[in-house]
Amino acid sequence: MAVFFTSDTHFGDPRVLRIDKRPFKTIPEHDEALIAHWNETVSPDDEVWHLGDFALHVRPERIDGLLGQLNGRKHLITGNNDGAATLAAKGWESVQAYAELVLEGHAVVMCHYAFRTWKNMGRGWIDLHGHSHGKLKPQTRQYDVGVDAWDYRPVTLETVLGTRRRRLPAKTA
Repeated sequence: MAVFFTSDTHFGDPRVLRIDKRPFKTIPEHDEALIAHWNETVSPDDEVWHLGDFALHVRPERIDGLLGQLNGRKHLITGNNDGAATLAAKGWESVQAYAELVLEGHAVVMCHYAFRTWKNMGRGWIDLHGHSHGKLKPQTRQYDVGVDAWDYRPVTLETVLGTRRRRLPAKTA
């Protein structure tokens, strides 16, 4: 079992095509590509921490359907665009605004928003966040795990730490 992180999928949200310049012509194409990338990366036995902004402008049954299509056991760290239907969806193992995790010998804090300071920052703890769509200036031990920064797919902590926030080129296939 592997553990993955992601954020800002914005399923169903047409604004991401314009504001974030995602390389898809339509939202159905966007959503299909993100689902395919997720499932190419994550197996059914893996765990995924989604750090907010899962879906917007979609009906509750669509949210449940999306969660059912995506591999892995999914946890939600709530974001500013996660409405009541997203929070109440049956496909989440857990829903919270903030979480801490020890993984691969690293202590991690997770929130949708990037922190300027965080718990045990001076003791080597890592801050994983979303919200900024890969646009924040890098800070020591702070990583944006949003899809805009990671080829529109979930990423492991090992990959995040190994690349030192190098932005990967966007792919659509």
